[in-house]
Amino acid sequence: MPSHNTSIELTAFVLGGFETTQRPFIVGVSILFLFIVAVLANMVNIVIIAYDKKLHKPMFLLISNLAVVDILCTTSISPTMIGTLLAGVNTISYVPCVVEMYIMHVGGVMEMFALAVMAFDRLIAVSCPFQYHSYLTNLRTILLVYMLWIAACCFVAVMPATVLPLSHCHTKLIYSFCDYAAIMRTTCADLGYYFNMITIISFFLLFFTFSLIALSYFFIAYFVKLSTSEEKRKMGSTCLSHLIVVVCFYLPMFMRIVLSRMGVPLTAEQRHGLTIWSHLGPPSVNPFVYSLRTKEIRQRVWSIFKRFDIS
Repeated sequence: MPSHNTSIELTAFVLGGFETTQRPFIVGVSILFLFIVAVLANMVNIVIIAYDKKLHKPMFLLISNLAVVDILCTTSISPTMIGTLLAGVNTISYVPCVVEMYIMHVGGVMEMFALAVMAFDRLIAVSCPFQYHSYLTNLRTILLVYMLWIAACCFVAVMPATVLPLSHCHTKLIYSFCDYAAIMRTTCADLGYYFNMITIISFFLLFFTFSLIALSYFFIAYFVKLSTSEEKRKMGSTCLSHLIVVVCFYLPMFMRIVLSRMGVPLTAEQRHGLTIWSHLGPPSVNPFVYSLRTKEIRQRVWSIFKRFDIS
């Protein structure tokens, strides 16, 4: 049911997320640094895996997919925030904002899907090491990744489909980037229905992906218990990288959910900070986790540095 607010002809949004920031330049430089590191590090992983034919295996294809997702997540919102903090550009046109919102949320959904599939990949590797390459071939992995991208795009298509038909009564976004909730709060509509719908979809995706990850590690722990000490060491090494990445991604989301359920009041800046970290933190951490802990990638990176030293 529409509110009694007067609708306006909206051509651009005002970004209000950093209005109370004490040191915008320092924050801007920090975000710029994370952005550059995340993009370059993930691109290095993609190039190394694409260049080395020995790494054309399901696990490394999934690592490449995660790197693509991470680049998408950080490039969707970082330029907008950097422009606001360092260049003072605090407006964004309507259509680019809706596109940014869509890309950002597709990246978030794909991050969940990618981590869930990687957990399942580790389960197959641990439980069926000799049949692993017959169960999970490169072709099946690529097809699965394509299907997940299509599913993510379809899930997130609900957001622009609900935003575009609505009229707007405000121009100011509570965040410094184009988030669905922030855009919806500028509309003249009754938000209850729309937020409930997105909450149900988000809870389903979060519950489904995290449950798959948890079940995978439950069975991995079972197989590890039945293994020898040497096998346990190998299994622990191959799963630890993924566990670190999972914690970096899911921890901020669960913190927001738990703190909200416990009635702990979070300021707009605290919520904003958790949201920014959930989109910039994992893309900055993930490539280093896999570069340092995956033997094949680490050796390739080391060989590249040695070539530079020789030159």
